[in-house]
Amino acid sequence: MKHGELAQSLLAWYDENARDLPWRVSPSKRAAGINPDPYRIWLSEIMLQQTTVAAVKAYFERFTHLWPTVQDLAAAPDDQVMGEWAGLGYYARARNLLKGARAVVADHGGIFPQDRTSLLALPGIGPYTASAVASIAFDLPETVVDGNVERVMSRLHDIHEPLPLSKPQLTELATRTTPQKRAGDYAQAIMDLGATICTPKSPKCDICPWATPCLARKNGTAAALPKKVPKPVKPTRKGFAYVAQTTSGAWVMERRADKGLLGGMLGWPGSPWDEAAQDIPPFAADWTEVGEIKHTFTHFHLFLRVMISRSVANTPEALLTLGANEFQPSDLPTVMRKVFDVAQPHFSQ
Repeated sequence: MKHGELAQSLLAWYDENARDLPWRVSPSKRAAGINPDPYRIWLSEIMLQQTTVAAVKAYFERFTHLWPTVQDLAAAPDDQVMGEWAGLGYYARARNLLKGARAVVADHGGIFPQDRTSLLALPGIGPYTASAVASIAFDLPETVVDGNVERVMSRLHDIHEPLPLSKPQLTELATRTTPQKRAGDYAQAIMDLGATICTPKSPKCDICPWATPCLARKNGTAAALPKKVPKPVKPTRKGFAYVAQTTSGAWVMERRADKGLLGGMLGWPGSPWDEAAQDIPPFAADWTEVGEIKHTFTHFHLFLRVMISRSVANTPEALLTLGANEFQPSDLPTVMRKVFDVAQPHFSQ
């Protein structure tokens, strides 16, 4: 089957089977002249980086309720946005989200640029996201390659070289199949195909629109593809977290440096995260250990021993104190909220 025929058969399937997603304009509405909102497409693509559609839906709907336009988001307080992001992970995305929104407002008059090169210049937008926004929002024939597309292409062409080594070849194959017309629908169609039919396990080859031309189905190798270079075992790091209240009942906290893990987020003062936990309190106080939490990041597992101290009189100026009326546990990143969940009962006794 020729590349143009592949695209047309997939688009015909998509017209009947497109997923209903809160940021998506359906193929029928798009055919009627209703275009996607670039802000909503951009927001969804940033949220979907390293995250599933199921996890993103509620966050997307909450964000667009609070900040319906890019101007609204650009004007939002950093802490509020970071707090609403809490639990979604990969917090650099939230910082870049704000930077990107503010760049669109400041540098582009609140209108998203309509070409891949200009989109790529926005903070937090890499090659994939620039292509996705250009394609889905503006219907430009840019090649969109995510994990779903890699899997579909590797099976369609029976590519056995493991990822990430095969990525350039898979991208080239995806480029050949991307149509000049309806590129946005095609990009969403191939991602839907990977998410619902050509799934990582137990692909539904019997109802796939590309079953006939699929070489992996023909050769019986679909379930084994794509092959991947084995991931290294995640190391384990350990540390201490220190939760304290002042004599007035304020919580003693810190704001992490902008760069690095959990950059710019509120959290509890802590020791370095290393192979061995080091009990290095942020200030002198009567510290008591009350438990331990485990949290898994992308590249390592973390165990934090939770220390508490009540009625602290003096704290270093570098730390923050938030009164009970100012502190919201929901503003914390997940790992810090886990620490609070262990510590908090010991303060209410």
